[in-house]
Amino acid sequence: MLKIIKSLLAPAGVSISAGDLAEKFGLELRGDANTVVSGVAPIADAKPGQLAFYSTEQNSAAFKILPISVLENTRASVILVQPEMAKHAPKGRTLLITDTPRGYIVKILGEIYREKPRFGISRDAHIDRGVFFRNRRSTYVGQFATIERGAVIEPDVKIYPYAFIGRNVTIGAGTIVQTGAHIENATIGAECVINAGAVIGKDGFGYTRQDGHNVFIPHVGRVVLGNRVSVGANTCIDRGVMTDTTVGDGTKIDNLCQIAHGVVIGAECFLASGVGLAGGTVVGDRALLGGHVGVANGIHIGNDAEVGAQSGVFRNIPDGDRQMGFPAVSGLEFWRQYAWLKNNYKKSGKKND
Repeated sequence: MLKIIKSLLAPAGVSISAGDLAEKFGLELRGDANTVVSGVAPIADAKPGQLAFYSTEQNSAAFKILPISVLENTRASVILVQPEMAKHAPKGRTLLITDTPRGYIVKILGEIYREKPRFGISRDAHIDRGVFFRNRRSTYVGQFATIERGAVIEPDVKIYPYAFIGRNVTIGAGTIVQTGAHIENATIGAECVINAGAVIGKDGFGYTRQDGHNVFIPHVGRVVLGNRVSVGANTCIDRGVMTDTTVGDGTKIDNLCQIAHGVVIGAECFLASGVGLAGGTVVGDRALLGGHVGVANGIHIGNDAEVGAQSGVFRNIPDGDRQMGFPAVSGLEFWRQYAWLKNNYKKSGKKND
């Protein structure tokens, strides 16, 4: 009974043939074009009627190459695989051939598990007079969502229940605002995803001390998100004091991050869960910040820089540098320090746990 319940609640994929996938994504097809799949699974667990992929790509240290036996013994009906690996696939299986299976599996997942289109504005939503919809018919607004006067909603926007869109906010075409997200004083680009509980455009933690008292500094800046930006659940992006807080195209911000007032983040960056950027921080393009990285006020992190998890950054990081530790230093320096501490710990006569 439990298996039946789980199967009913599992994400349902649309049925699609291998031939249609090959044509849509420009893949080489080997085998029966009429083979139909209705789901995607890891290659070791895949069953008939599902698609799986096998790849020897090593895009980063996080990607592990599975033993070739996993490909040889898979039960998947359709396999996305590199040309040189095709000979290891079980006989009779339908193959989709590409040099980059990891990239195409993302597209195929989106195709098979695409969400059913949502349209219409709920009668229970609160929409002020003066809200401008570019294409009302293509827009979805869920129950008890609020959109205040002066907001501009571009075509194909989806605003889920209980979301709040403040005055004069612009939401770009194709953007999704999930349940409970709160957006004020902001311009959101096209095809962004604002996940549940995110807060964008509220005042930052800006205070000055006068006559022994902490006095709040009024904020008049905004938040400007580029296109294809993803903001994780319960992440906060504060508006600037006098300048805007900006996030570049394609940047992905994980859950529970804090982006303070006046921060500038470049394009195509990754910020993992728990990252905290203090006011005035500047992050270059394609930077990678691991989980729980903390960055002090006004620090510059260069293009293509990487910062390891739980690091504390108190000095500028040059382009392309990799740093870790507290305070953060270059990776080589970090391991030298670690080795020195470990060696001297042993010399002290204490047991190394």
